[in-house]
Amino acid sequence: MAEEELVKLKFRLYDGSDMGPFQYLPTSNIAMLWERIVAEWPKDKKIAPKGANDIKLINTGKILENDKMVGQCRVPFGDLSKAVITMHVVAQPSVAKVKTEKEEDEVPRKNLYPCSIL
Repeated sequence: MAEEELVKLKFRLYDGSDMGPFQYLPTSNIAMLWERIVAEWPKDKKIAPKGANDIKLINTGKILENDKMVGQCRVPFGDLSKAVITMHVVAQPSVAKVKTEKEEDEVPRKNLYPCSIL
């Protein structure tokens, strides 16, 4: 494939830093982008995705779905069609539920002051 056919993408992270630019074939799907983002996520970031399910990609104000192709993310007019596309990355790692002291105290208690009628 010719060099000009590739789509150039960079990914803007939550703190304003960028990953990329990377080049993809227009027929690449969004799932491939998710995998690369997880594999190349900077190790020094506080928030890090554990897998592709922890990432959302946003382009032109829309969350990109798995079945969309990279070529569909291009701006269709003027010289912008060959420019680098910036996609915003939202990483929301799934958190395993950790039992806290408060949750342990929420065990149903027996009535401490029973009412007695004499």
